[in-house]
Amino acid sequence: MPTINLRGAQKNYGVAAANAVADLDLEIRDGEFMCLLGPSGCGKTTTLRMIAGLENLSGGEIKVGNRVVDSVREGIFVPPEKREMGLVFQSYALWPHLTIERNTDFGLRLRNLPKAEREARVERVMQALDIAKYRDRYPSQLSGGQQQRVALARMLAVNPGVLLLDEPLSNLDARLRLEMRAELKRLHHEFKTTIVFVTHDQWEAMTLATTIAVMNEGTLQQMGTPNDIYDRPANRFVAEFVGSPPINILNFGKPGASDIADQAEAYLSAKFPQLRGIGSVGLRPEAMSYATSREKVPQNSFSAEMTVTGVLPTGGSWILELKSKNHTLFLTTHALPRIDSGERVFVHAPPDAIHVFDLQGKRISEADTVLMDNRN
Repeated sequence: MPTINLRGAQKNYGVAAANAVADLDLEIRDGEFMCLLGPSGCGKTTTLRMIAGLENLSGGEIKVGNRVVDSVREGIFVPPEKREMGLVFQSYALWPHLTIERNTDFGLRLRNLPKAEREARVERVMQALDIAKYRDRYPSQLSGGQQQRVALARMLAVNPGVLLLDEPLSNLDARLRLEMRAELKRLHHEFKTTIVFVTHDQWEAMTLATTIAVMNEGTLQQMGTPNDIYDRPANRFVAEFVGSPPINILNFGKPGASDIADQAEAYLSAKFPQLRGIGSVGLRPEAMSYATSREKVPQNSFSAEMTVTGVLPTGGSWILELKSKNHTLFLTTHALPRIDSGERVFVHAPPDAIHVFDLQGKRISEADTVLMDNRN
């Protein structure tokens, strides 16, 4: 499948309404697993529907390779059935009166494929998704996870150039979601299909995608690999949206509002005077550590004395709630904490674990080099 390009794509549902999607530039390469990630109402599903042809653009254009499939300026609109894309909705939309095999080959029958080719394709995808043993059952006789696999098999059988998935796992329980994530990852590797996956679940995006596009209020905030999104968030929105527990944010410029922020601002200005225009910094809970005495704090690290107010086990790790005079931080550790609530500890983080943002919330990229060069 050729590369899909959205250029200045807009969608507006009314003159007085704000754009659901505004001036979106997005490139989806052949064979890519792209996740559109963001909170409810950010425009990710609208973007998917515009790619599928279920929504007309209000502005801009969409190209598949060199072929324009939607353009307001040129007056072009290619209908969904001619875009060679498959769409799997949040609801499974299976035919209740057809067997699993007939549901799977439904699209192939519409295309009048020869019987031998149709049966070969259906057998392949049913075996790949482990639903061949249910071929003679009806959807009502399957679990939610099994029905989801049938919906995927129906789309994969017609071999679409692009597979569009609109939060397909949200109706499943935690165990089935985990299994289906692994299934989707394997299917992407096996079938080499270009996949565009809409989700508000950051862990789905991080574990599945080769590329993540983070959206908010109809605009693209950042596009990159999962590691890019997590390690180098482009702005505070991305930093705060991706990560669990959420990143700790310290706002500068308001002396007395947060004693920890005041200490962090003093630390940065003293050690790195070349950094200017800082509005806030972020510290991810898992990038922080604690020591029981000041002597055990690594040299050159930012540190602050705080009180442990909560030790929260999560199974494989522990979240520590820490409070100072007027600020609360969260820290994650994989080692069993040997401390109790009420104890005083020294929270610390190396310079390269500090994310620096300007007054508008945009990442100050120059700070990364400065802080990394001074981490030892």
